[in-house]
Amino acid sequence: DRDRERDRNGGNDGPLRLFGLHAVEAALRNPARKVNRLVLTENAERRLVEALGAITHKIEQTTPRDLDRILGADTVHQGAMLETEELPEPEFAALAENAAGRPLLVLDQVTDPHNVGAILRSAAVFGAAGLVMTRWHSPPLNGVLAKSASGALELVPVALVQNLSRALDELKDAGFTVIGLDGTADAVIEETDWISRPIALVMGAEGKGLRELTQKNCDVLARITTDGALASLNVSNAAAVALHTAALARRKAP
Repeated sequence: DRDRERDRNGGNDGPLRLFGLHAVEAALRNPARKVNRLVLTENAERRLVEALGAITHKIEQTTPRDLDRILGADTVHQGAMLETEELPEPEFAALAENAAGRPLLVLDQVTDPHNVGAILRSAAVFGAAGLVMTRWHSPPLNGVLAKSASGALELVPVALVQNLSRALDELKDAGFTVIGLDGTADAVIEETDWISRPIALVMGAEGKGLRELTQKNCDVLARITTDGALASLNVSNAAAVALHTAALARRKAP
């Protein structure tokens, strides 16, 4: 509906916009991404042509100052903006079914688009099966998130669910072990069994962590082993460590 569309597009009724060279390049490489309007400075066009070989879509040439006016003076757009539409949303059940031994990331009301973008980037680097977020209390899949993801938004499927507890129950019914990342847990992720069953790794918001009901719906709570003056990591850094741990476990598996 209209309210949901406004929320997903960053709080306004305007077009969904991606900006930044990596985000725009990845979108242009993605056949599932519809291109409605491509606006580039001369320098950005040259750099994208070097990366893509050719740009088959009509380009509106612009200046950095004009893009500042469109996107806001504090936006790091690198001279590139794409107006587009949301990618086809994968079915949650299909995403779980196609995990193929790779962990599925689940975010419990992580609302910072920079963090979610960085998590998507780690998910792409370390081979996560996909990302699950709640339809509400999650950032829109547009400019800031896409730029932070550095192209990973086009590579990692993102499923949105109405009710996180119900989604976790469905994952457990499908044979997943649901592991909640919690800095106060007794178990550590380095000793977690990442291989014998598919894993759903649940992460909470910066500061608040996992909500109480989410913790209760996890099979295991585990923490990252730390050995320094600071005892915790930013949620996106924690995701990278956990996904790397899972990737190493897969590599060592017989």
